[in-house]
Amino acid sequence: MVPLQLSVSSSSTGFVSGSLWFRFPSLSLSPKRRRSVFRTEQPCFSCNASWQELAGVLLFSAIPFTAVKAIANSSLGESLQRKMEERKKTAVQNSSKFKALAEDARNESFWYGEDRPRWLGPISYDYPSYLTGEMPGDYGFDIAGLGKDPVALQKYFNFEILHARWAMLASVGALVPEILDLLGAFHFVEPVWWRVGYSKLKGDTIDYLGIPGLHFAGSQGVVVIAICQALLMVGPEYARYCGIEALEPLGIYLPGDINYPGGALFDPLNLSKDPEAFEELKVKEIKNGRLAMVAWLGFYVQAAVTGKGPVENLVDHISDPLHNNFMKIVTLY
Repeated sequence: MVPLQLSVSSSSTGFVSGSLWFRFPSLSLSPKRRRSVFRTEQPCFSCNASWQELAGVLLFSAIPFTAVKAIANSSLGESLQRKMEERKKTAVQNSSKFKALAEDARNESFWYGEDRPRWLGPISYDYPSYLTGEMPGDYGFDIAGLGKDPVALQKYFNFEILHARWAMLASVGALVPEILDLLGAFHFVEPVWWRVGYSKLKGDTIDYLGIPGLHFAGSQGVVVIAICQALLMVGPEYARYCGIEALEPLGIYLPGDINYPGGALFDPLNLSKDPEAFEELKVKEIKNGRLAMVAWLGFYVQAAVTGKGPVENLVDHISDPLHNNFMKIVTLY
């Protein structure tokens, strides 16, 4: 996945979109000069992608889909599907039993139902009646009334958990390269997440882990990287969304739903074996995912204001909390 590439290499497949609208000034500039640069310098977009690169990316991206379709229509696919159909009845029965146990676990859990924790705690508040605590992470927060329609509520939850998972993965990709570079474990040409995108906008080539010649997407243009990122992120999510039954022609039965498909592909560690623990893990996942999404908002603001990465900002604050803090930066700008 693209964010995984970030986590080990700070590659150019990082979140380029955050850099499309800013050209971050040199860190050596004074705050006053830095403000003037932000106000006057215009966005820069350069692309060194050729039509051959674009055609190659599109053809390469079509390989997995074509392969899946070919296998499903082959004699091997038919054989796999027959074997799966023989086991499906038992698998469906086991899945139904597990869902019943999960329902009992939610009814007894501290995090679900009418007695669950609320976002205002002990403060009296007229919480929405349509939020009944059936979903993980339901604290009764819906001041905009977006979840009044049950169909819309499920859709919003699908989107939230999708973004939460990518935000958690991307946070690792933004923090790990900078931490490893700070500790001296690896030398990254660009350890800070936004500088990766900025370098690609300038047309630079970036080596993975600082190893000369180890490029992969590091030598490609912004358009190619954007297409790769869209395919690698949207493709798996679309497969997850549709894959509950779409993978059955390959002999793969998924016992869960679109948010928690389960099975060997989506639960290789078998974390859902215990229904009670699994329901609690769902709550922990969405809580950490929400924190990661808020963290990314902080990453964007820090990068735009200070021109530094999140780890460097944290180290600066710890070294001198009285002078390196939010209020001090606000007064400078």
